[in-house]
Amino acid sequence: MSVLLQLINLSFARQHKVLCREIHLSIHDGDRMALVGHNGSGKTSLLHIKAGRERPDAGEIRTVQHLRIALVEQFVPASINPMSLRDAVLIHMTEEQRWSEGYVADALLQQLGFTTAQFSLPVSGLSGGQQNLLLIARAMVQKPQLLLLDEPTAGVDMKTQHDILHLLRELNGEGMTILLTTHDLHTIASHVPWVMCFNRGIVAQGPPAAVLTPSTLRQTYDADMTVVTQDGMTFIANRSLIHRHADARNGRDLSRRRAADGTAS
Repeated sequence: MSVLLQLINLSFARQHKVLCREIHLSIHDGDRMALVGHNGSGKTSLLHIKAGRERPDAGEIRTVQHLRIALVEQFVPASINPMSLRDAVLIHMTEEQRWSEGYVADALLQQLGFTTAQFSLPVSGLSGGQQNLLLIARAMVQKPQLLLLDEPTAGVDMKTQHDILHLLRELNGEGMTILLTTHDLHTIASHVPWVMCFNRGIVAQGPPAAVLTPSTLRQTYDADMTVVTQDGMTFIANRSLIHRHADARNGRDLSRRRAADGTAS
């Protein structure tokens, strides 16, 4: 596979805080990858650099000629809230393009589960999951070769999360290269073939089963993690949270026993 984008010895800081340090990364045509790490680890900054929204302090960015990149942000811009769903998708098109290619946006919205009756709904009236799908639609009408998504499944129900990840898999199957950031390690372990663990730099990268280990996750999240694999599924939890839940449960059990003893006496 050919390389679409390369980061070479790239570093970036904001307000004297280092967010990316000496990054070496290649994204190949047809990749479907997830970038995972804690809040403040530099994931979003790295996406913005790839999309050309931020300039690195050091290093080099190489891309193939005329690479089309689209970035799906986490939040809907306030400026489009009063617009209709369809107008918000078509906002970057010229009037001529709207006439000639508007049907593409309509088909795309229907593919994402919207009915034609919903096309005229104001963006502000959409649910959180529908707004996430709208942001993806706005990026897809640009026909990107590389689609970057910042937390596309954050704050949505399980069905919408599944629908989004299924859509991304379909787009990837059609040839689109995809990189997304996420906090949902469980879902990523079963839906993405390549994972990069990130903590101001790449800690490790590879297939989920090889990368999502207690040792790597400790370096990524600065916390002890428990990893359990069962029936082909991977479950990951913060060990301190497990202990807190266990202590709370044990405390409740002890209280019940004491109450039962007091009642019996």
